[in-house]
Formats: sequence, C-alpha cells, structure tokens
Amino acid sequence: MASILQCMDCGRQYPIDRVIYNCEACGGLLDVEHDFTNLSITRDLFDSRLGSLDAPYNSGVWRYKEMVYPDVDPAHVVSRPEGNTNLYHTPRLAQWAGVDTLYLKHEGENPTGSFKDRGMTGGVTQARVLGMQRVACASTGNTSASLAAYAAFAGIEGIVFFQNKQVALGKLAQAIAYGATCVRINADFDKNMQLVREVSDNLGIYVLNSVNPFRLEGQKTIIIEALQQLRWHVPDWIVVPGGNLGNSSAFGKALHELHALGLIDRLPRLAIIQAAGASPLYEAYTRDFASFTPQKADTIATAIKIGNPVSYKKAVRALRWTNGVVEKVTDQEIMDAKALIDAQGIGCEPASACSLAGTRKLVAQGVIRPGDSVVAVLTGHVLKDPEATIGYHSGTLDHLSANHPNHIFESEADLESLGRILTRREAPVRA
Repeated sequence: MASILQCMDCGRQYPIDRVIYNCEACGGLLDVEHDFTNLSITRDLFDSRLGSLDAPYNSGVWRYKEMVYPDVDPAHVVSRPEGNTNLYHTPRLAQWAGVDTLYLKHEGENPTGSFKDRGMTGGVTQARVLGMQRVACASTGNTSASLAAYAAFAGIEGIVFFQNKQVALGKLAQAIAYGATCVRINADFDKNMQLVREVSDNLGIYVLNSVNPFRLEGQKTIIIEALQQLRWHVPDWIVVPGGNLGNSSAFGKALHELHALGLIDRLPRLAIIQAAGASPLYEAYTRDFASFTPQKADTIATAIKIGNPVSYKKAVRALRWTNGVVEKVTDQEIMDAKALIDAQGIGCEPASACSLAGTRKLVAQGVIRPGDSVVAVLTGHVLKDPEATIGYHSGTLDHLSANHPNHIFESEADLESLGRILTRREAPVRA
C-alpha cells in the first residue's frame, strides 16, 4: 500500500481499509499519508492529462490521482466528473479590494454547485472500497447536496441530518431531489455532527463529513488545479472562507506536499476568513491559539455557520505551515462583496464572498500589500441561497443595508411605463 492513515498528534498509524476517523490512542484527527517515494509525480504528468476525455483523468480531482489516492483501483472511483473549475482574472474586483492582481477560483462550478464535490468523490470512492452501503453527514446544506448526488450515482443510500431552521432551500432541494434520506433535527450543525457520528457508529454507516480524511484528499485538488492554471506560478496569497475548516486544512496539506515534491518553489500565505457571527478560529488566532472556545454560530452565510469546527487543529497546522492569518467579516461586508461578485456575471453564495470581503479588509490593514497577487476561493454557486440574494437587493434582510442594490422595477403593460424605466439616468452600480 502506498498510503496509510496517521494521527496528526501522536503519529500512530492505521491501515486505510479500516473504518476509523480519529486516533484510538489519543483521539487526534487522522491524515491520509501517501508514500510518494516510488511514484513519478511531475508537472508534466499532470499537464499531460489536461483535456483528457478518459476516466478517471477527465476529473479535476483524479487528474492528480497520485496525490489523492495512488493505489485505488479506477473501477472503484465514483466521479461525475468534478473539478475543472474556472480561475477568473477580475481586475475590477481587484481594484475594489485594493490589489493589483486578483483571481477568483470558482468551486461553485462543480456538479452540485460547491467545492464539496471534490471531497465527496474521494469519500464515496473510499466507501465503495470499504464495501459500505450507507453514507451519512450532518450538513448546513452543501455537503448534503453533494453526498446525496454521489451516493445516488454510486448506488448506495445517502443520509443527511439538517438543522430545522436557516437551511437554504436551494441546498435542501438538492438533497431531496437526489433521493437522500433527509432528517430535520431540532439542533444546530454542531449537535447534528455529534449525532451523525454516534448513529453511524451504532448502525455501521460511513461518515462523510470533513472528519473523514479521504474528503480532504479530494479537496486538496482545488489548490493543485489553481496552481496548474497559473502555470505553476505561486501567488502571494490564497484566501478562503472558513466554516468547518476542511478546505483550509486540505489547502495546507496540498501546499506542504507540493513543496516537498518540488512542484512549487515556495509556499503562498493562507488567509482564512470567517463570518463575524461564526468565528471561533479567528478568536483563537487572536490568542495565538493558546485556547479554543466553541461559539453559538449566527450568520447569513449558512454554509459556514459552524461554531465548533471539526478540522480546527488541521487548520491551525495549515496556518503555521504557510505563515497564514485569520480575519472575520460582518454579514454586511459579506453581502456587499457578494453583490459585487454577482454583478461581474460570476456569482456566488454568501459564504463565498468572505474571500473578497476578507481580502479588502486585509489590504486595508496592510497585511496584504497592494502589489501582492491573490487567489480567492469561491466555494458555492449563486443559486445555492437565492433567498439571501433577493432579500439583499430588495432591502428586506434584517439589520442589513443594500449598499449595491439591483432593484426590481414594476411596470404597467404599456410602452410609456417601460420607457420611463429604460430611459432613467441612473445606471446599476458595478465594481
């Protein structure tokens, strides 16, 4: 085997064919560790697979199979395919944020509309390797949509635990449409995460939240693909929203491995941006991680409304590897940044806009310099949370102002009424 499971705290190792999520000795989180010694991993190898029509290398995850799961039989791979998302050069948004160079890596262009598909192809593939017939997750929305789709595609049962309020309908609708067993529970995400672990242990169900290390192996490819799209030139910063912190953890691991393999010559700095109402990592960062206190999360950015992130320790490790920083942004800042991203014709869900809002804030603080190059990650599609979008532009969101509104006009069915609207002097606000 070229891969093993290894505890990030005490180093104890386990075979990858075991159903296990935490170290039995110390309770630490597990990494999938690959032995790259006898593998030929080069830029040319990955570049040669670009544009492939053949599975599994037509996937933007399995193109990098040697770094994701070297030994897996391609017959076990469950891929839709995912990845191959665009990297947008956005000069107008760069100007608004205060930097010369800004790229948006849009993971909302995955099959179910979020980055979760990259992790889910890894997790469901491992479920198939293990012979599991049921997979489950607790979810604020995106994970449930992805799990439901990939489980259905693999011909196994998907099970989703939702909280019973503030779940975006676009995400709930996906889980229902894809045929998952959906359970709404009178509890928040963090309690549901505890419940899904307990239920799965008792009933022999495979957990596919980001505590599952195979999920993070798939999510590493967001960074690998972004760097390949930049012709392997390393940006100064990678900026990402932080919720359960799986992406942050995966990004750190990807960068650490890429540097060790010689595919990149330096590490970019990682900036993790949290919503102010769900910012336990940020608060710990201000104390130099001397202590961690869970929060009762409350934010319009439902995808990151998590007060006790599972991958906290791995995210801290990623920050230390990359000399990274953590910042928080308000719901107002999130929705204003989202409006500007949307107005570029790109679009994103609220949580994604943390990346742009956080970049602007870090520039204002002098942390990110105007001449730095930034890759900001958008994690979800604009249609994931249409209620928030309509509410912002119509000015009906509690305690939030529409600073960049695109009003809906009302008209009678006649040319005169339409003419008054279409010959108005004011133009829509654009970044």
